[in-house]
Amino acid sequence: MTTLQGKTLFITGASRGIGIAIALRAARDGANVVIAAKTAEPHPKLPGTIYAAADAVEAAGGQALPLVVDVREEAQVKAAFEAAAARFGGIDIVVNNASAIQLTRTPETDMRRFDLMHQVNTRGTFLVSKTALPYLEASDNPHILMLSPPLDLAEKWFAPHVAYSMAKYGMSLVVLGLAGELRPKGIAVNALWPRTTIATSAIEFVVGEALMKRSRTPEIIADAAHLIFTKDARGFTGNFLIDDSFLADHGVTDFDRYRVDPSSGLQEDFFVPEGSVPPASLGPKG
Repeated sequence: MTTLQGKTLFITGASRGIGIAIALRAARDGANVVIAAKTAEPHPKLPGTIYAAADAVEAAGGQALPLVVDVREEAQVKAAFEAAAARFGGIDIVVNNASAIQLTRTPETDMRRFDLMHQVNTRGTFLVSKTALPYLEASDNPHILMLSPPLDLAEKWFAPHVAYSMAKYGMSLVVLGLAGELRPKGIAVNALWPRTTIATSAIEFVVGEALMKRSRTPEIIADAAHLIFTKDARGFTGNFLIDDSFLADHGVTDFDRYRVDPSSGLQEDFFVPEGSVPPASLGPKG
């Protein structure tokens, strides 16, 4: 399978950033996309709403269903899947992209923020995946994808921000467990993570504008995700993938097109295992 035409994707956190990039890549194939996110009204500091995202999906050639969904709320998640299946006839692909982040050390980590990160990242991923199962079982090529890192449990990834790392790796533990649990059913469960920082408004808000120039665009994640979704679910599951390495393994050689600023070197993201060798230089172009 090389196209997602007619397939239905349920994407959490799809109102902006990586989520909308994945949605637009699928829309260009003629896919149906459920925009499941909280942002119904414009955020004071971040662009994008579920309705603007839906308009963009339809302009790109897909069909869209914008739904207000807080992945912490079980009733909202269940209602969203019911609405999506009623509109499109089923669900083929689930993308757990919604995530909360705060890069603080333990003394500076408020417990309300700790709870938020664990409720959105780990619990939300588990809840959305669990709720999706009856719908995915009816698909002929079902996929669940988590935007979460390889399970490289090195101290250096936890010491600077214990709470966030715990919550983010919790998403990857869901991948590890569900891949084994669902393999007999033919439902693929995989994780995808960027080698470099990705230029999203949320990252700019958290880390700062200077990092944006040293980042790649969300389209590198979208292209890698599209490649995952077009694979046979029964033969491709339980993988923890780094975006550029995965694309390179499938013939991609031009990674400069994903750079925000070709004159700047790229900033490697955290959680990338030391043994992972980049397929292209991360230094400035030229």
